[in-house]
Amino acid sequence: MKHRIVVLGAGYAGANTAGRLAKRLHRDEVEITLVNGDPEFVERVRMHQLASGQDLRPRPLSDLFAGTGVQVRTARVTAVDVEAKTVDLGGEILAYDTLVYALGSVIADHGVPGVAEHAYDVAGKQAALRLRARLGEVEPGGTVLIVGGGLTGIEAATEIAEAHPDLEVAIAARGRVGGWLSDKAQRHLRGALDRLGIAVHDHADITRVEANGVVTGAGGSIRAQVTVWTAGFTVHPIAAATTLEVSDGGRIVVDAGMRSVSHPDVYAVGDAALAEGAGGRPLRMSCASANPMAWLAADVIAARLTGREVPRSTIGYSVQCISLGRRDAIIQRVTPDDQVTSTVITGRAAARIKEMICAGAAWSVSHPTMMMPSRRRHLAVTGAGGTARAVPCR
Repeated sequence: MKHRIVVLGAGYAGANTAGRLAKRLHRDEVEITLVNGDPEFVERVRMHQLASGQDLRPRPLSDLFAGTGVQVRTARVTAVDVEAKTVDLGGEILAYDTLVYALGSVIADHGVPGVAEHAYDVAGKQAALRLRARLGEVEPGGTVLIVGGGLTGIEAATEIAEAHPDLEVAIAARGRVGGWLSDKAQRHLRGALDRLGIAVHDHADITRVEANGVVTGAGGSIRAQVTVWTAGFTVHPIAAATTLEVSDGGRIVVDAGMRSVSHPDVYAVGDAALAEGAGGRPLRMSCASANPMAWLAADVIAARLTGREVPRSTIGYSVQCISLGRRDAIIQRVTPDDQVTSTVITGRAAARIKEMICAGAAWSVSHPTMMMPSRRRHLAVTGAGGTARAVPCR
C-alpha cells in the first residue's frame, strides 16, 4: 500500500513542500495530495499590487503540478483529527499516514472593535480584490488610512498612493512607521512617504475602527473613507482545536526538522509552525521563512521514508526588502537572526532586486529542487507579509 502524504495549504510553504516531495519520492511508493481552498497559487507577497489595481498572472495549481504525481484537491479544511489521522474536508474524510500542515495565517484584529465590520485588508486574494473594488469607488480627494507601520503596511500605503494619486493616503502605527529599520533606511522611507504625499501618524494606538475612520487611544480620531488593516497576522484555529502541541498563539510547535514535537506523523511549515531559527529566535511569519522551512521538511520526510540520513539545518535571514511603489524600494541587510545592519540599498536598484526576489519566490514553487540549500545554514530573504527565496551561505 502506498504511503499517503497529505499537504494542507498551497501557499509558498505547502506548494513547495508538495513539489519537493514529488521530486524526492517515487510515485509508485507514495501518494501525495495537496489540499487548497483556491484552485490557483496565490502570490501573497503581491496582494498590495492586486489591491492597487494591477493584474497578476494566474497560476492554476493543476498546471503547476501537472505531471508531478501530486493530486490537487480544491477544498476547505474544516477539521483535523491527529489521533485518527484524518482530515475533514467539509464532510468528506481524507486519511493520511504523514500530514504536512501549511494552512498559513489570517488577519489579526487584536481585539480591536470594528475591524471585521469596517476595515479592509490585503491578507489574501479575495480581500485584496474587495479593497481594489472599494478604492475604485472613492471620490477624488477621499482618504485611505493604512493601520500598521510594518512591512505590509508600508508596501500597501506606498502602492496605493502611487496608483491612486487622486486619493489622500495616510499610515498610522502604534510605534514609529518603519522604526526598526537602520537610520539610512528610515531616512529613505520618510523621503518616499513625503514624495508620495502620505501622511504619517506615529505613536497612534488605534482602539476602534468606525465606518468613517478610527479612534485612537488618546481619544482623538483619524478620518478616512477607507481603512486598511495591516496590523498583524494570526493562524487558523484548526490546529489549536486538535491535540497537537501548539503555542499560545496557536502555532504548531515543531523540532529542527519541522516535525511536531507531540505527533511524529505531523509536520508543520510556514506561518502555521513555531520553529526555531538562527540564534534560537523563533522564525517569523513570512514567505522568507516558509520556503526554506518547506525544503527542509520535504527533505526530512523523504529521508525518513527512504532510510537515508536525516538532514540538519538552521534557517536564518539575509535581508528585508520593502517595495515603495513600482520604482522604489529598500533592501535592508540583516543578520541571520533578523537584526538590521547599516548596509542598505535603496531606489530603483532596490526595486529591481525586490522584483527578482518576488519572482523567484513564485518560480520556486514550480522548480522545488532548483534552489536546494546545500550547506548547514540557510539564509532567507524577507519581504512584506512574507516574501521570497532562500540562499545558502557559509
